[in-house]
Parts: sequence; structure tokens; C-alpha cells
Amino acid sequence: MASTLENEAHSPKNIFILSGQSNMAGRGGVDKHKHWDGVVPNECSPDASTIFRLSADLHWEVAREPLHHDIDAKKTCGVGPGMSFANAIKDRVEAIGLVPCAVGGTAIKEWAQGEHLYENMVKRARVSMHHGGEMKALLWYQGESDTLSQHCAETYKASMEKLIHNVRADLHLPSLPIIQVAIASGDEKYIEKIREAQKGIDLPNVVCVDAMGVQLKEDNLHLTTEAQVKLGQMLADAYFTHFAAQPSVASS
Repeated sequence: MASTLENEAHSPKNIFILSGQSNMAGRGGVDKHKHWDGVVPNECSPDASTIFRLSADLHWEVAREPLHHDIDAKKTCGVGPGMSFANAIKDRVEAIGLVPCAVGGTAIKEWAQGEHLYENMVKRARVSMHHGGEMKALLWYQGESDTLSQHCAETYKASMEKLIHNVRADLHLPSLPIIQVAIASGDEKYIEKIREAQKGIDLPNVVCVDAMGVQLKEDNLHLTTEAQVKLGQMLADAYFTHFAAQPSVASS
């Protein structure tokens, strides 16, 4: 009973889904031995009065790095873009709720309607709104795993558009803002094909933030802590530029 009351007391008003694969889950500060250095930049600091996260067991708690530690639980998580994003918007957006859903190494087909990852994301999103919170946007960073094959690259755009349609339909939010990241790394054979697909999606309330050029770790795949801080701020800029002044998505 106590946990339910606590859940209601800290129920955020403005909710954001964080989903995709490892660069959304966060590998900033994780070394080649799979150890996180524990370094949390000021831009990613917790704020116990304003920024919350939905845990794996569906309870609101104070958000802190690594945001995805109990979601992408089979990998070592570090700094991702979520906390930087939340800190960048908190002066204009109160009571922020982050819903981490990203899982490393996942291809777009694993996020199809009916698949576990997709259904778990939708379940978590629904629970996050139980106490009156409003879903503000889905932040999506995925695609590196789809640079490995021609088929995945050629079907990526249609798959992503289907995902957007399905999420909006299943959450009954037909104009839910989607901020997707154009990937900065992946197999060189098809990375440009995936990036072209991501930047070419032309649906209402879907915008793209381009991560190309941000600093990568020595694995040439994952963003550094500093790059994740920058990406979170880029996502915040995109949110303010395109969506912050909009009326409630629930009434659209």
C-alpha cells in the first residue's frame, strides 16, 4: 500500500519515453572490460524534486544515471542522453517522468508490434500515465544493428513508420511527438542507407536529430559521456523548437 501511495505522490506530469538500442540506453563511461567509471557530469545530475524515472518494476523513483540499469540489464549501462535531456528542459517543463525502454543490440524487427520489446514499451508507457501524467514525446535512438544487412537497410523506413503508427494507435495518441536520432555509427556498408531512411521519414510530428559527428568511444560504435551530454541537449532543443508550445497531444 505504501509503495502505491508513494507512486502517486511522485507521479510526474510530463512524461517522455526513451527507447531504441545501446546508445539510448547509454554506454558513456563504460570501458572495454564492461566497467562503468561512475562519472556523472553536472548536466546529468539527479534532481529529486523534478526528474523521475519509471523503474523496471513500474514504480516512480528519483532518476539518476545509469537510467537503464534495470531495463538493459544484461549489459553494463553508463551515461545516455536521457538525464542531459531532462536537465535541459526542467526550467520550462515541470515534474518530468522518464520511461526508459531501450535495449542494446536490438534491430528494428525486434520492436515490431507483438514482439516482447514493443509490448513492454507500450505497457510501461501506459502505466506511466495511470495517475494523470501526459505523454509528451517518444525519444528514439536505434538503427546501428540494422546497418548489417541490405534487407534490413532497405526495409528500415517502412518498419520505422509502422512502429510510429503502432505506438500512436496503441497509446491512443495519434499525434504523439517522435524525436528520432539519425545514427552516428554502425557498419559502413549500410549506415548511409539507414541514415537516409531516418532523415526521410515524413510524418506529422516526427523530427530527426542528427548525431553524426559527435564523439565516439574507441569501439567506434558508442557515444562517449561528453557526446551523450551534447545529444541530450540537442534532443531538448528539438523538443522546444517543434513541440513545447503545442496543445495537449491527447486532445489532438
